[in-house]
Amino acid sequence: MANKQVSAEHFVAPFDENSVLGVDAVREESEPSNLWLDAWRDMRRRPMFYISGILILLVIFVAIFPGLFTAEPPNDNCLLVNSNGGPAPGHPLGFTRQGCDIFSRIVHGTSTSLSVGLLVIAMTTILGILIGAIAGFYGRWIDAVLSRMGDIFFAIPYILAAVVIMSVFSHYRSVIVISLAIGIFAWPSTARVLRAEVLRVKNSDFVMASTAIGVSRTRILWRHVMPNSIAPVIVITTMSLAAAIVAEATLSFLGVGLPSTFMSWGNDISQAQSDIRTNPMALIWPSLALSITVLAFIMMGEVIRDALDPKARATR
Repeated sequence: MANKQVSAEHFVAPFDENSVLGVDAVREESEPSNLWLDAWRDMRRRPMFYISGILILLVIFVAIFPGLFTAEPPNDNCLLVNSNGGPAPGHPLGFTRQGCDIFSRIVHGTSTSLSVGLLVIAMTTILGILIGAIAGFYGRWIDAVLSRMGDIFFAIPYILAAVVIMSVFSHYRSVIVISLAIGIFAWPSTARVLRAEVLRVKNSDFVMASTAIGVSRTRILWRHVMPNSIAPVIVITTMSLAAAIVAEATLSFLGVGLPSTFMSWGNDISQAQSDIRTNPMALIWPSLALSITVLAFIMMGEVIRDALDPKARATR
């Protein structure tokens, strides 16, 4: 029998050539995007961003311009006849045991608490960025030395260390001294977070490409690695600002912080604790101001953290 060659027809499904050509086409009308633009677009859609932002702007405005909110001096017009008095015209929150206006003391105390928080954050951010970036990027013995130094400071509670320092320098208590006492022991958390990010980013392809074309390591670190590693530092800085304000209030409450002549929410809370039964509002109002301020910065930190995390954005 002769072998018969069987030919099979090939079936090709119908398709649209225009759709195939458009698969890999770039949409020219689409908006440019990167991590920061995506984070900003995400934050704009969240009500918590606007609530915390308004509260933070209000706190900053009160700290810079206290005279716009009250014309009453916080200490110069204290009359014992008004001791533990209730609200009165021009004095909406009443008076302390010494007859001082509570509202005026809260307004003028805003600048003190915010100043301490900003100074502490400036110190912790600078130290944390320098030590964390250098340790993570250069590695080897530099990483070992800096990491062990960070572990030593991290093992010491900065509140306890600040109490000891402020007790030793009790005759030099001021905003700068208390900021140094808190900030010098609060930087390791920032350094640890940044070191982990630098270790992740420095193995990226663009870093190897920069090394291959002869870019110096220092330039690679500050021009390429740091911009891609700084996002978690922004988050932890925002939350650490709230922790620094609480630390200042805690030290002042314990009597080792700022002198009583300084307008401070911690001092007001400390002085009002003995009158909690007779005049509880003198304790509640500065505590409420402290809580709202801290909550505003924590909320802003939460919003920034979720906005900079693509996984968190995808789950919402």
